[in-house]
Amino acid sequence: MAETSSPPGADEAEWRQRAVARSLNSARSRAEQRIQRFLDAAFALMDEKGSTEFTIQEVIDRSKQSMRGFYQYFDGKDELLLALFEETVREATEDLRGVIGSKVDPLERLHDFTIRLHEWCEPVGERKRGTHNRRPINEFSVQLAVTHPDRVQSAMAPISRMLIELLDAAVAVEAIKVANTRHTAVLMLQTVMYSWFGNRLADNAKKRVTAEETWEFCLVGLSS
Repeated sequence: MAETSSPPGADEAEWRQRAVARSLNSARSRAEQRIQRFLDAAFALMDEKGSTEFTIQEVIDRSKQSMRGFYQYFDGKDELLLALFEETVREATEDLRGVIGSKVDPLERLHDFTIRLHEWCEPVGERKRGTHNRRPINEFSVQLAVTHPDRVQSAMAPISRMLIELLDAAVAVEAIKVANTRHTAVLMLQTVMYSWFGNRLADNAKKRVTAEETWEFCLVGLSS
């Protein structure tokens, strides 16, 4: 009489899957903790120095991990700086969501988004946003945009989508008049996010463009 057999491993599939899942989850958790230690060390060095002029060895020493461990997760310093940039953008995105979530009027939401994004890009006085000194990352973002445009675009995608949604909502109630909200979002982001660059060139603090002035400029374009 011919024997019937189940597919190989069918009887033990469930327990094996659970065991493997536990192992993978545990390994993932350890990896995330090690990566976070590298990021925390790099952010701390950046805060202390006020620049990205720190070495990989300093990051390793501060994190109390090994050179081998560093290169297990990062190809080099540029890869680490990209991670710091992406973490900063993630924090900004969460903050922006919180700001616009407190308002109902589409134009007010668009205004608050623009003002808060400007504050993230150009920290002045007590209106500094975020956990760490972002100025070094903001300045390095220009180089990142040249060397890693795909990564920068991917990191910025949630903010871009948020702005497009805000513009669409404002258009729907006829608060603004724009034919292409995607293109308008690009223009607004370029205007707001790189205002810090122009402000660096101002030899007098009074000549720097404020967040409200930036919004008023954008609003003229949105209303034409």
